[in-house]
Amino acid sequence: MTASADFDSRLDEITTVNALRRLVADFVAERDWSQFHSPKNVSMALAIEAAELMEHFQWISTEASRQLAHEPEKLAAIGEEIADVVGYSLALANELGIDLSSAIQAKMIKNARKYPADKFRGRFERDD
Repeated sequence: MTASADFDSRLDEITTVNALRRLVADFVAERDWSQFHSPKNVSMALAIEAAELMEHFQWISTEASRQLAHEPEKLAAIGEEIADVVGYSLALANELGIDLSSAIQAKMIKNARKYPADKFRGRFERDD
């Protein structure tokens, strides 16, 4: 992603998941929005934001979607939608008390068992 003048483009290297969770929690708390952040409502907001992200890729080819990485204005808009998706994911984890690092690690272990690299390398279809 192209860095703006206001943000360090390497923040992913130094920002913890906990720091992001706190950022989202503080934002919600400062606005007294916890009353609205039921798991149901936050999961619905997350789905809506994911759909808004998908709109950027609707009706374009795979190659055209890859080229968006070289279009700063479009990339910034996509970055905002990704931030919304991640932000609502963090808000949902906060609301439910889910440890995201543990959940992601456990899911990746499950995925590795389900889709072993030696069997699925270069394949996109499911093996059900």
